[in-house]
Amino acid sequence: MGVGVSLTAYGACMVWQYEILRQKAYSMSKQFTNVHSGIRGQIHSIWKRMKLTEKVAVSIIAINTGVFLAWKVPALSRYMLKYFSSSPYSKAASSSMFFSFWSHYNTFHLLANMYVFWSFSYAAGALLGAPEMVAFFVTSGLLSNYGSYIFKALTHSRVPSLGASGAIMAILGLTCARFPEARLSIAFVDQLIPHSFTADNAKNGLILIDVLGIIFRWRLFDHAAHLSGMLFGLFYAHYGHKMVRAGAKPIMSKWHDLRRSSDK
Repeated sequence: MGVGVSLTAYGACMVWQYEILRQKAYSMSKQFTNVHSGIRGQIHSIWKRMKLTEKVAVSIIAINTGVFLAWKVPALSRYMLKYFSSSPYSKAASSSMFFSFWSHYNTFHLLANMYVFWSFSYAAGALLGAPEMVAFFVTSGLLSNYGSYIFKALTHSRVPSLGASGAIMAILGLTCARFPEARLSIAFVDQLIPHSFTADNAKNGLILIDVLGIIFRWRLFDHAAHLSGMLFGLFYAHYGHKMVRAGAKPIMSKWHDLRRSSDK
């Protein structure tokens, strides 16, 4: 299932990218202006001014927030536990591998993950573009959960996990690999204790923590998922992005032929 979802995500991203280019190439003959007022108008105005990558980031945050709120509905608790927390021993192991990385039960967990995601989404969007960023997020979430499944199966752990941390670690790996000399600091802590470190050191430190977490079986985080996401991000920075761009050409060419034939 994971491979199929990932391939579908990248195929859709390539079609989406083609449509973006097509829209830029052919200007619309008519422009429609919608007049809104009040709060709705303000939201519409803010949304309209956003870049596409920012809209994608906000949408991902909104989905995660919506799933978080669903956890608070008692009537849904049985379904949330089954489909939105991941474990290789779950009766819905395949579907929960996908749904769980959109899922947060704890408020601090949600806020921390979404803050880090938003902080790095601009760099990821600049590197990948909006369509590829969506496919990258979905694929990294699936692969990080797959790494977690393997570790749990080997250690016979039945502790379920959830959260977007694995996908976010992939974004960190991608951006740290592409901008190794960028200066980073720990949010809020830098207000009390001024400090900074390079992105490359941050990447190495996070890898070390997760390796130690796997060795010593720390349970504060899903270290196997974190490490899997980080390694995928590093791979993508050096090889994956180029592979996707190379594979996109024949798909976009085929889609162009289909669109041209349908326009006749």
